[in-house]
Amino acid sequence: MGFKCGIIGLPNVGKSTIFNALTGKNVKSANFPFCTIKPNIGLVSVPDLRLQQLSTLLNPERLVPTHMEFIDIAGLVKGASKGEGLGNLFLNNIRTADALCHVVRCFNNDNIIHVTGTVNPIEDINIVNEELILADLITCENAIKKIKKRNINNKDINNEFNVLEKCLIHLLDLKMLRILNLSIQEKSFINYLNLLTIKPIMYIANIEDNNLQNNRFLSQLHKFTEKENSIVIPLCASIDSNFNEFTNKTEKVSSLNNVIRAGYSLLNLHTYFTASIKEIRAWTIPIGTSAIKASGKIHSDFERGFICAQTISFRDYLFYSGEQGAKDAGKMRSEGKNYIVQDGDIIKFLFNV
Repeated sequence: MGFKCGIIGLPNVGKSTIFNALTGKNVKSANFPFCTIKPNIGLVSVPDLRLQQLSTLLNPERLVPTHMEFIDIAGLVKGASKGEGLGNLFLNNIRTADALCHVVRCFNNDNIIHVTGTVNPIEDINIVNEELILADLITCENAIKKIKKRNINNKDINNEFNVLEKCLIHLLDLKMLRILNLSIQEKSFINYLNLLTIKPIMYIANIEDNNLQNNRFLSQLHKFTEKENSIVIPLCASIDSNFNEFTNKTEKVSSLNNVIRAGYSLLNLHTYFTASIKEIRAWTIPIGTSAIKASGKIHSDFERGFICAQTISFRDYLFYSGEQGAKDAGKMRSEGKNYIVQDGDIIKFLFNV
C-alpha cells in the first residue's frame, strides 16, 4: 500500500468529480450540496515507469504497483465540528488518512451553486480549516480531561499532557497544528489521536479551463498557500460532468501524476522494488527507512529474522540486465540492518526465523 489521502472541501466544489477523475470511478456528483453521503473510497495504482522497465527486462508473471487510496467525504460546512451539515461522522472518516487533499473552487459559473453565494477560495479554505481546528480542539480537550481524571504520575503521560496543552494553546489561536513546531518525539505522544490539522495538506484548484495565467482565483490561492508552504495543483475537471467525459487522457495521467508526486513529497515517501521472474512489486516507504524496517513492510518475519539486504541500484540493475549481470559486475551489495534504503533500490532480503 502507498498512502491514504482524504479529500475535503466545502459542499459542491467538485470533490466527487475530482475523485472520479483521479480514480476512474463514476460516483454520483450533482449541482447541490451533500450529494455525497457515504464516503467514496478509491484505490489508484501509482504509475511508475521503472516498473515497466523492469517488466520489459524480466517479463514476470505478476506486476504489482504500489497504491494511493482516496477517500471522498461529504462537504464540510460552518458548524461541521459540532454536527452541522453531515458533521463529525464524516470528519472521522478521514482521521486515519496520511494526508489531506483540499479541493477549492477556482472558477465562476452562475449555473453551479456555491454554498456561501460567492466564489472566494481563501474564505472557503478558512471555513473548512476552522472546522478542522474546532474538531481538533474538542479531541485535545477530551484527551486532557481523561488524563486529569486518571490522575496518574507517569513520565509518558506527563509528556503527552504537556504536548496536548501546547496543541490546545495553538488551536485556540485558530492555527493549524501542522505549522506548530513539534518534534518527532512530541508527535509520537499524540499520534493515536489522529488529529486532523497536523496532517500535511495539498490544495487542488478546481478550474474550468486551462487558462491558468488569467485565473485570478488561482493567483489568490497561490499567494495564500505560500504562507504555509503548501502545494497547489490546478486540475481541470468540469463539475457538471462525470469522469467518463474527461476528454484528454494525457491530461488525466498528468493530473494524477501531479497529485501522487505531491503526496509523496508531503509525506517524504519513496519506492523500492523486489524483482523476480514470478513477481515484480513496488513498495512505498518513508525516506530514511532502514533496511530492517523496509523488510518488515513485506512481512514481519523478514524483520524478525533479518540477516542482510542484497541490494542493487535501479540504474545498475537495468544497465547489467538484471540480478546476475549486476552481481557478476560487482554491483550487488550485502547491506546490514541499518542501511538506509534508497529510492529505486532492488532488494532481496535474506532472513532466518
